[in-house]
Amino acid sequence: MPARVAIALIAGVFCVAAPAAESNPAGRWGIDQLMQSLAQVKNLKGTFVERKNLRILTEPLDFSGTLAYAAPAHLEKHTLLPKPQSLVLDQGTLVVEDSVRKQRRVLQLQEYPLIWALVESIRATLAGDLQGLSRFYRVDLEGTESQWRLLLRPTDPKLGNVLTIIRIGGQGRRVRTIEIVEAEGDRSVMTITEAP
Repeated sequence: MPARVAIALIAGVFCVAAPAAESNPAGRWGIDQLMQSLAQVKNLKGTFVERKNLRILTEPLDFSGTLAYAAPAHLEKHTLLPKPQSLVLDQGTLVVEDSVRKQRRVLQLQEYPLIWALVESIRATLAGDLQGLSRFYRVDLEGTESQWRLLLRPTDPKLGNVLTIIRIGGQGRRVRTIEIVEAEGDRSVMTITEAP
């Protein structure tokens, strides 16, 4: 599967500690405390709005739908508009369904390293799994506990040829935004609203 298709697929979704993500001294908030806090969330349901800016288009593309997460490795993204599509991750298997085209693909992520890396950026963040993130990314943290942002930069050159950075923003133990910036300049930003 070409790398561009993989990014479109996942952006349309959802080892050792990273050297840049060192712990803060005792009593201060940092990457370890954030990961512990995120790991406490066992279930999450909400809606998303995603805007994709592609170099080949003059207008951005807008998508919306629902998200569901169950710790540690089940993630569902159901796009409702502009057309129905679903991505379901369960452990290491990703199922992609396009009901309009009546297509269904089942991918074992370890056979698709680029897709696995993109999926893991979201799954591992939601699970508070720094080791999982560090498998593919250099992880940096900015901000405070009430307004933080993870910066994920690919460590693998092949992934780096496709992806520049993933920025995941949140508040407390909640992920609010996921921004993916591709090496060629395409960009998507997903905003997540948790269900009441």
